[in-house]
Amino acid sequence: MANVIVRDPDILGGRPVFRGTRVPVEVLFENLEDGLSIDEIIEAYPSLNKEDVIACLEGACASLKAA
Repeated sequence: MANVIVRDPDILGGRPVFRGTRVPVEVLFENLEDGLSIDEIIEAYPSLNKEDVIACLEGACASLKAA
C-alpha cells in the first residue's frame, strides 16, 4: 500500500493520506461506516480515484487476514 498511502510530516501532521492528496485514509473508513458507497466517497472527494480506494481496502483486508 506504500504506493497508495503516504505519510509526510508536512501534510496533516504525518497522518496517512492518499498519495497526491490531503485526504486522510481514515475518511474512507468513516464514510463507509456511515453507509456511503465507494462511488459516493469519490464524488465527495474528487482528488481520490477508485483504483487507489480499492487498493487501500484490499491492503487493509490482507493485513487483517495476516494478523
